[in-house]
Amino acid sequence: MTGPEAAIEPSRGVFDDVRHYFLHRPGIPTLVHYATDEELQDYTHRIAQRVGIDVSQYSVLNVHRIGIEAPVRYVFEEILSWEGDSPCWPNQVATFETLDPQGETVRVILLGGWNPVGGWARRLFGPQFGTLFNMRTARVQLVPSGSDLDNARYLLWECSGGYPIGIFSIYVRSAIAERRESESTQVFFAVGFNPYGRKILSRIHPVRRTWEAVHNRVTGNVLNRFKRVCESGFRLVQDGSVIRTSQGPPAAERG
Repeated sequence: MTGPEAAIEPSRGVFDDVRHYFLHRPGIPTLVHYATDEELQDYTHRIAQRVGIDVSQYSVLNVHRIGIEAPVRYVFEEILSWEGDSPCWPNQVATFETLDPQGETVRVILLGGWNPVGGWARRLFGPQFGTLFNMRTARVQLVPSGSDLDNARYLLWECSGGYPIGIFSIYVRSAIAERRESESTQVFFAVGFNPYGRKILSRIHPVRRTWEAVHNRVTGNVLNRFKRVCESGFRLVQDGSVIRTSQGPPAAERG
C-alpha cells in the first residue's frame, strides 16, 4: 500500500521525530480557535461538564480536534492500545516511561529514547533529569454514560512535575451534524494548565507563544498521523485482512 494510505512506522531516531512532528506542516489543521470569549467559555463549560474538571482555573486552555472516518469504539480502542512505540508520537524526543506496574503514572522525558544523550545525561544528573512532565491517570470513561447522546468516551490525566501542571484529556465522540462535522468520529486533545503551576507565567508572551507554536505543530501532526492509522486499519478490518480484538483498558478509575 502506498501514498496517504501507507502504514506509518515509528520514528527511527531523533531526526525522524524532528522532521515528522516539528518541521512538517500538518495536512489538516486541528487547533480549535475561539472567535469570541463566549465561545471559549462554551468550550470550558463543555469540558468541565464531560470530564468533571473546572478548566477555568488554568491560564492556558488548548484544544485540538480531528475527524476520523471509523467507528467511535474502534478509534477509542486504538487509543487504549497506545504504547511507547506508537507511530503517532515523537517517541525519541518525548519518551514515555511507565513508573508503576499498573501503568497509571507515566513520565515524559526529553530525549529519553536517544541513548547517546538521554541515557547518559540521566545517569550523570539523576533519573529526574530531562523530565518534561508526569502524567497520572485520573479517570477513564470506557463506555458512554446512560444520558450521553453522542457516544462519548474519554481519558483524563493529571499533569505535574514539569512545565504543564494541570490536566490532559483525550475525548472521543460521534459527529454532531449541527456542528457540520462530516467524519463519523471526532477526537479532541484538550490541555488545561498553568506553566510550572503559576498563572502569571502565561502572561510572558515569548514563553507562551513558543510553547504554543511547538505544542500546536506537534499535536497537529500526532492527530493527522493517528487519523491515517485509524482509517487505514479500519479499512483492513472491513476487508477481512486483519481480525480486530478488543484491547484491555489502562488501569484507572472507571467512569
